[in-house]
Order: sequence, then C-alpha cells, then structure tokens
Amino acid sequence: MSGSLSVAERIKAGIPVFNNNTPPDFNVAYYEVKSVPISLPYHRRDYFKIWIIIGNSRLHFADKTIDIDRQRPAIVFSNPLVPYSFETEDDERCGYWCVFTEEFFKTKDRNESLQESPLFRIGGDNVFYPDKDQLATFRHLYDKMIAEMNADYVHKYDMIRSYINLIIHEAMKMQPAMSAARHKNANQRIASIFIELLERQFPIESPKRTLVLRRAGDYAAALSIHVNHLNFAVKEITGKSTSTHITERMLNEAKALLKHSDWSIADIAYSLGFEYPNHFNNFFKKNTNTTPLLFRK
Repeated sequence: MSGSLSVAERIKAGIPVFNNNTPPDFNVAYYEVKSVPISLPYHRRDYFKIWIIIGNSRLHFADKTIDIDRQRPAIVFSNPLVPYSFETEDDERCGYWCVFTEEFFKTKDRNESLQESPLFRIGGDNVFYPDKDQLATFRHLYDKMIAEMNADYVHKYDMIRSYINLIIHEAMKMQPAMSAARHKNANQRIASIFIELLERQFPIESPKRTLVLRRAGDYAAALSIHVNHLNFAVKEITGKSTSTHITERMLNEAKALLKHSDWSIADIAYSLGFEYPNHFNNFFKKNTNTTPLLFRK
C-alpha cells in the first residue's frame, strides 16, 4: 500500500522519505495518522532510523516480535543492515521519525561507525519503552530537530547531530524491550528473510562493488541470530543448506557476468568477494566442471 502514497502522504503515515526539500542524507518528521493502516514488508533499508511509535503496532525481526500499543509507546533504532517488517493494528497512530546515512552523522571529530554503537550494532538492543518523562524528553528533542530543519541557521545540521546524540544517550540509560517471545513460525520467517537478503546482494552492477555477504555466518550476523539457528531454519524450510543457496546464487551471478559483461575474470572475481582470481577459478570449476574462461568462450 505504501508504494501508492504521495511524498506528503508517506510522511504523514510515518514512512521515512528523502525528498528534494531535504539534504540527500537526512530527514525528520512528526506524523499523526488516521485511517491509513500500513504494512511494510521485510527488507533492508538504506539508512539509519530512529523512530517513536505511539499506537497499536507490531515490529517483526528475524525471530522476535515487539508489540507496541498506545499505553506503551516505543523508540526504535534501526540499522540499515538488519531487516524488519512493521504493521499497524489500528488506523490511528502518531510519532516521530528521523532517518540519516552514515555520511551525515560522521564529522571530522567522529570517525567511529554507527554500526559499532550499542543501539545500532547487529545483535544489540534497539527497542525501548520510554516512560512518560522519557517520552517527553524524546518529543522535545524531535521538536528541536524539526524546528532546526525549518530554520536558516547555517550550522543547523551540527545542531541536529547534537540532538541525535542526545537521543542516543537518553536511550542508552533505558532497559531494552527485546525480551519478546519467539515467533511460532520463526524458522519460516528466518528462511524467508535470508532468501530476500541473498537476492538483495544481486545483481552486481559495477566491478567496483564487492559482494559483502558471502558466508552463512555473514547472513546470521545480519539477522542477529546464531549461525546454527540460521542453518537449521533454512534447511528445514527449503530443503537446502544455507551454503548451497549462497553458492548457487553466486554461480548464477558469475555466469551472467561472464556471458553478458565485458569485465575481466579478475574483476568478476573481486566483485564476488574473492581475494584472488585463482580462488574464483577454483570455486567456479569445482561447481561447474569448467573454468570461467572456457565458460565465457
């Protein structure tokens, strides 16, 4: 449903969006929605997100669900590498969101990655239930950010980064809400998200882009679950091992690049995450009984 909404409607519905009126790596908004229930499917986002949710909703991670209601609002810290889905259970809700890229948050005085933050790192605690006073503090900081966005102050984005830092530190004082019960269909959910994450690595459109997730452990880390749990779930649901899925998809991509691109064998090897071209040659020959060069010819 969200794909049919205009930019203004998406903002009002609480769906983050970058547009021509904002810098390409930051946006913030308050939303208040009536009669626009939404369901956002699992996928990775391209930005970090801090959002306050007030209203009956559910946030699904790989093997956990967080329940949110009007009496128990939540503040959520989303990592672009961790997929989740979101659904509302009523047609009236409100809250705030701000979205930003790693590049926006980095300054000359800040070199560490947000991925290392306790609130954003994979496997960290990222959902909290603020009490009345804490919620009032977060609301105040969001209102400050929105005011700065509408101001002409030349250093307003430095101010906004300071407010984001204050939100992060206020949340770090709180107890996380990630003790939710495991889904009954957790294995099916995990397998489904794994397949989607796998497909999202492809196609590789430039030899400068390197495949990031290449092993079962990489995907388990991205899903914030143990690799044995991932392997069991994928095998149970699909009948194939995690490694088999990864190998088959990498092979399909390698064949497509060999057939339809003019990239060198070395470029293809590097783009698929192989440190040396001969490692790619060995991988390809082991699984196809021919070499990349012969396959291309």
